[in-house]
Amino acid sequence: MSSSTPLLAVDELSVVFDGHGSDEVRAVDGVSFTLEEGRVTGLVGESGCGKSVTSLALMGLLPDRGVRVGGSAVMRLPEDRVDLLTLPQRRMRDLRGSQLAMIFQDPLSSLNPVVPIGRQVTEILRRHRGLRGSVADREAADLLDRVGIPDPKRRLREYPHQLSGGMRQRALIAMAVACRPRVMIADEPTTALDVTIQAQILELLRDLVTEEGTALLMITHDLGVVAGLCDDINVLYAGRAVETAPRTPLFSDPTHPYTVGLLSSIPRLDAPRGEPLTPIRGSVNDNIAWSQGCAFAPRCDHYTMECLQGPPELVAVGTAAGVEGGGSGGASAGASGAGAEHVHRCVNPVRHADVADQPVTESPAVAGGDEEEAQG
Repeated sequence: MSSSTPLLAVDELSVVFDGHGSDEVRAVDGVSFTLEEGRVTGLVGESGCGKSVTSLALMGLLPDRGVRVGGSAVMRLPEDRVDLLTLPQRRMRDLRGSQLAMIFQDPLSSLNPVVPIGRQVTEILRRHRGLRGSVADREAADLLDRVGIPDPKRRLREYPHQLSGGMRQRALIAMAVACRPRVMIADEPTTALDVTIQAQILELLRDLVTEEGTALLMITHDLGVVAGLCDDINVLYAGRAVETAPRTPLFSDPTHPYTVGLLSSIPRLDAPRGEPLTPIRGSVNDNIAWSQGCAFAPRCDHYTMECLQGPPELVAVGTAAGVEGGGSGGASAGASGAGAEHVHRCVNPVRHADVADQPVTESPAVAGGDEEEAQG
């Protein structure tokens, strides 16, 4: 099978939660992107925009009842191609850990508090690699050592509460990389960590992508992390991608008002002392249904009546989006990945000349890693 085929092609993914005596909730509404070997793809947006639900749908971890999942997520395996959204649970259990892995946001709630770390790591080695006894223990210690946990043999006997937050996160990463998965999803893995530990975790993920050729889906709200780690970026709002582009075009020439608002709300080191921040007004709950128009319109300073004439299409930058004639109108599966184009979903895009030049400073964690590379 051609290596040019994406490792994972997500097309028109939708997740709808059925309400009990209330309206249904469309958490994800036609999201499309691809994951390529050795590249990092970012999903960016506020809490509630559908990032984590997207990851849970791909991992097959959503509830069996009260949820409707649509679209496709075709993963390229060594022997064939499979749609993750239609596989039975038995087959998904075979893939999770071996070919597809996830690093969860909160390590303390993701690890079993009454089971030693060593047993939780070796469980994966037993299930997917057939290792047992002392061989599995040695491999588990090597994994902990690889992710930078000191005295790994002793840590194998300890429980999650005996480890620091950074060590717990590293243990989760060790479990995720135990079988060298081809696709990895990281759901805000550095949110609860201090800057120093964050730098180490991001450097570890960067090395994994470079050395193993893993395709990494990075879910985060930290644009500093995105600027230093991601190759391609999808900005989500109310369950849909509103702007998709490679890293450099997105930060140098954002066009959707939501993307511009996210960048404008970041503090700048070169700003005059006392200059107020410019946050996006309202909250993520202040939206309208995509069927009625652009969901961001109630919070947008650039909206016109055309924004309320129906769901805008996802079109190439340089043209204003028209109203969709039908369907959910998500981006094509090739809109992200190697050679991704810059597209947006806006009938009245922000012109670059109208926006002050606002370079995004990478987070200290990412910036520190880049400085070391430059010195090397």
